[in-house]
Amino acid sequence: MDPQHFRPTRRDTMAGAITFAVAAATLRFSASAMADEPKNAKEEHTMSTEYVTTKDGVQIFYKDWGPKDAQPIVFHHGWPLSADDWDNQMLFFLGKGYRVIAHDRRGHGRSTQVSDGHDMDHYAADAAAVVQHLDLRNAIHVGHSTGGGEATHYVARHGKGRVAKLVLIGAVPPIMVKTAANPGGLPIEVFDGLRTALAANRSQFYIDLASGPFYGFNRPGAQVSQPIVQNWWRQGMAGGAKAHYDGIKAFSETDFTEDLKSIEVPVLVMHGDDDQIVPVADSAPLSAKLLKNATLKIYKGLPHGMATTHADIVNADLLSFFKA
Repeated sequence: MDPQHFRPTRRDTMAGAITFAVAAATLRFSASAMADEPKNAKEEHTMSTEYVTTKDGVQIFYKDWGPKDAQPIVFHHGWPLSADDWDNQMLFFLGKGYRVIAHDRRGHGRSTQVSDGHDMDHYAADAAAVVQHLDLRNAIHVGHSTGGGEATHYVARHGKGRVAKLVLIGAVPPIMVKTAANPGGLPIEVFDGLRTALAANRSQFYIDLASGPFYGFNRPGAQVSQPIVQNWWRQGMAGGAKAHYDGIKAFSETDFTEDLKSIEVPVLVMHGDDDQIVPVADSAPLSAKLLKNATLKIYKGLPHGMATTHADIVNADLLSFFKA
């Protein structure tokens, strides 16, 4: 990888912040405009941000927006981000009448920066704690990247009787690292390099990822969005270095094969064919083959972060799958 280095001046930072604020305000207005007029006062949207405490004492931050009697959509974010990475989708589907929920994984965002438990078993159990606390049923779970692994593990281990559908976007299953059983995976040295870069200069490493391969901004002719880069960096630096360091092993070495085989609900598997973070050939098609009821959609030229860069395409296909 040859990522571009983003070193903002004070003027660039201020300009980027203003641009991001305007874009966010426009998005909020658009999402609100798409919502149907409430039939009565009881149908007005309710919005809250709360915490749930897990069995091992970790506080998990979550957002819960929309009518409590609407079908819930639970969003699982990627590494090393937070629930904020789903802002576009949460506003869009809130406007379509759904109840939308997203949480910060342990050690990420506003959740407790605990020292241990940064593995898929704990990630899935933490998601289950949020679901049980809110008593969510007939829920649609949507996971991106590491969040796709978390959502897969949750649905397989904790989701019986509560899950209607699952969506995997640029997701890490079945397994990322190269092994005897997964010869097409990435060498362990790739993930060792991520750990080395994180430990050496996490801030610069996150700028490099966001301004380079994550959104495809390192491709010839790509138009780099500084607000997107800054928002990615902001989310990453809000989390804990230990959680992010340990999380690399969780997303790269966990084998989701048996989880995928056991899932019976309909699953939409979405992946960009220019994903430089989770290569498509060793992920989406293999997951789709293992699942009992999968729909596979590969998007030509789209990057790993396509839910941000091409939200209009992703949201439309999500809505069609939800309504099917």
